[in-house]
Amino acid sequence: MIDPVSEPVNIEPTAAIQHLIANVEKVVRGKRKQIELVITCLLAGGHILMEDNPGTGKTVLARTLSQCISGGKEGEHVLFKRIQFTPDLLPMDLIGTHIFDDINKEFVFKKGPLFCNVLLADEINRASPKVQSALLEAMAEQQITVGDTTLLLERLFFCIATQNPVEMEGTYPLPAAQLDRFYIKIRFGYVNEETELNIYREYLDIARNLVELQQVMSMQDILTLQRMAGEVFVHEEIIRAVSNIVRGSREHQDISLGASTRSGIAFLKCLRAYALINGRTYVIEDDIKDLAAAVLDHRLVYRNKDGKQKALDSIINKETDRLAKLKLHQ
Repeated sequence: MIDPVSEPVNIEPTAAIQHLIANVEKVVRGKRKQIELVITCLLAGGHILMEDNPGTGKTVLARTLSQCISGGKEGEHVLFKRIQFTPDLLPMDLIGTHIFDDINKEFVFKKGPLFCNVLLADEINRASPKVQSALLEAMAEQQITVGDTTLLLERLFFCIATQNPVEMEGTYPLPAAQLDRFYIKIRFGYVNEETELNIYREYLDIARNLVELQQVMSMQDILTLQRMAGEVFVHEEIIRAVSNIVRGSREHQDISLGASTRSGIAFLKCLRAYALINGRTYVIEDDIKDLAAAVLDHRLVYRNKDGKQKALDSIINKETDRLAKLKLHQ
């Protein structure tokens, strides 16, 4: 396991985070909200799933973010690996395999692409469920078990998975256990007309920016920001609101499978990270409105798909209205 710097690092979080976002926006245009959510997930110590049609910029965002972060040595990038998920992919293609060393006459383990800092699991729902499940231990426990040996992943391990809409041909819907490992799921979406026109005008410059992108943050800076996010204050009533939303999802008549306790923990971690991104040392009720759907929606199973947004919104609005009356931070 790589530990780039053992000494504590002093960093001004708001300026550093905004610099990182601005650097990513040199390549990924018109997607500030999505960029903020990806960085929220990174600082919360989780993993993110991005779903949308091909060609909307999901893969570019993952590559751009990794380009902005330096590794353990000056000038080096973090370890970035991309896995193109296909129906014939095997679990060993992710984890690694034992190969025979002719010199020492023994089998040695050759690490797979999961041993990295930023992992792009591209089109994850085109692989079989067996391969998808190979990610479970890595995402949940930051380790991989090979035979009777447990190998730790890097201190910074961030999985950005992309998937095509499940209605598309050749896709395998992710099982509930896999979806629950992702702190956030977002739809990337198309940019507006003006932004798209600017992309067409400047696509050569954008491609050049990706190649020449500066490293504006180190791996140790990210680890420091993760620690700082964990220290953001959350009022007892906001913790109660998160609990009420999670429990309310289990009791709502239009939801057949509600959110787990793990999702509530992920929600709180994301709220802390989101507050830090927005320059605050405390969480407010508006953070719940901004994040609740992204954190919870993919974990729920609805009885009526047509009314699913209404069901979750009713639960969220009930709690945010209650918090607004309390005026916690005034």
